[in-house]
Amino acid sequence: MKKNTLAVIAVVVAAGIGGAWYMNRGAHAEGEGKNGQAGGAPQGPTTVNVVAPRRQDVGVDVAANGTVTPQQTVDLRPQTTSTIRQVHIREGQFVKAGQLMFSLDDRSDRAAVAQAEAEVARGKATLADLERQYKRSQELVAQKFLAQSAVDSLQSQVEGARAALAASSAAVRASQVSASYTAIRAPLSGRVGAINVYGGSLVQPTTSLTTITQLDPIDVAFTLPESALGALLAAQKAGKVAVEASSGGEAKPVTGELIFVDNTVDPTSGTIRVKAQFSNADGQLWPGQYVNTRVTVRTIQDAVVIPQNAIIINAYGTFVYIAEKDGTARQVPIVRQHAFGLNAAVTGLNGNEQVITEGKQNLRPGGKIKIAAEAGSAAKPQGAPATKGGGA
Repeated sequence: MKKNTLAVIAVVVAAGIGGAWYMNRGAHAEGEGKNGQAGGAPQGPTTVNVVAPRRQDVGVDVAANGTVTPQQTVDLRPQTTSTIRQVHIREGQFVKAGQLMFSLDDRSDRAAVAQAEAEVARGKATLADLERQYKRSQELVAQKFLAQSAVDSLQSQVEGARAALAASSAAVRASQVSASYTAIRAPLSGRVGAINVYGGSLVQPTTSLTTITQLDPIDVAFTLPESALGALLAAQKAGKVAVEASSGGEAKPVTGELIFVDNTVDPTSGTIRVKAQFSNADGQLWPGQYVNTRVTVRTIQDAVVIPQNAIIINAYGTFVYIAEKDGTARQVPIVRQHAFGLNAAVTGLNGNEQVITEGKQNLRPGGKIKIAAEAGSAAKPQGAPATKGGGA
């Protein structure tokens, strides 16, 4: 009797729960049908933004950090011990090759030159006298008034006088060279550094007077990964390789030319040293300056360029969505050739498609779409400006 009573109670409870569920489900289904969001009603089109690809030549660049290095830097030092008589240049001045920079005390050198020139003059006079005597002795020998031995002796004296004159002439040139050391001239065109001496300073061959640095043209040295070596050598073989350098800030980038690729890859760092030359008439690049460089190793001709935010990458590959004329989205596989900034050069597109850039996260192949500009125009009241579609 007790078991029958429990069974009846269980059946009644189950019937009550089932009735409540049925009533709630029906009300929910009725509500969805009224709102048009479920109950078999189709989902509305996805609003998207589109952009048309463009065709352009795209340079494939390799970026690196570089240092500005002058082609020539000279540390000026005197070649003799003397006193500075006059400084002819200023610190920071640009000088030309051969320009007089420092004058040393040259009194003793000028006296040495004068003494050597006097020795030359005396040697010439002695030689001339001996040559006259030798000529006269030859006439006397012909007339049998002088022995041949006397003539031979005079001939030896003439030859000795000629040798002495040659030595005196060499001494003049040597003294003139020594005197030239008192006038220190610029060995190259460039900018003068700090000047370490003044008029009256005693200088020696170990004394540094100043430095001259060539600024135009100027080089930038940097390193590239060995993975870029093949493309770099191929580009150099094909012609001039453009290199762009920028010091940052408001400075405009300058363009130069690759002039040197080292013959060895550093096995420790896996990099190779390269150097580029830049015209620097305006002094935009400065020796020792840190710059950012960019080397164009190759150029993709007539590439199809799209914004990078249009590209989707998942486990199935890389692709974009294309807006079809029938208002659906089509998935197109692509290959990214080179990314630069916000854009990328790709293959797989003809260039005349409408590429979806925004709203693609809600799309499925064949799904219905509506372009944002069209949707905005429909939603705006008459006379209000239409919302412009996104793009890159």
